[in-house]
Amino acid sequence: MAQPQHDKQRRASATLSYYDRHAERFFDQTVDIDMSAARHRFLAYLPADAAILDAGCGSGRDAAAFVRAGYQVSAFDGSPRLAAVAAQRLGLNVAVKRFEDLTLEPRLDGIWACASLLHLPMRRLSDAFVRLGNGLRPHGVLYASFKHGSGERNAGGRHFTDLDENGLAELLKEMAILRALEVWVAPDQRPERNSEYWLNALLRRSR
Repeated sequence: MAQPQHDKQRRASATLSYYDRHAERFFDQTVDIDMSAARHRFLAYLPADAAILDAGCGSGRDAAAFVRAGYQVSAFDGSPRLAAVAAQRLGLNVAVKRFEDLTLEPRLDGIWACASLLHLPMRRLSDAFVRLGNGLRPHGVLYASFKHGSGERNAGGRHFTDLDENGLAELLKEMAILRALEVWVAPDQRPERNSEYWLNALLRRSR
């Protein structure tokens, strides 16, 4: 009975190893993706001097955009190599952390988790959402995105947990700290992947 859990842990570790091995290539493939529309929807709920955490920042593309816009920004990623590449090439401070290690004080106005939580096994998503929610000030806002679908899979050496609207609603039932503000589905911004869709969610700390 322990084997499936062991397999998921192994795949999660393999996902971080993937980003360590391919950090430069991943940076180049993702740093110019236009996420401005989602960022604008997120920022519309935040004060002008908001403190924002980019959780699982990847290339650091969005953290850098928030810095340019004048926000107070912190960032982390689970891959040491990818964190180093993002820090070096964008001039960011990027900590190396995993979602399961987070202990946050409620000092953030917003948390941006773009295409990062999707690498966690389903059984760990609720805990990660709660840990992130704990870092928000009352009525602070979390953005999260997942590949639109349902179930867990391994693709190209990475673990993915896909979510649709019903899957997200079920997750939110398990926690009192976050409630949905906006949920929408949008195509991938990369032209070669515009047949793929993403679930986007803005969640507000409810207490």
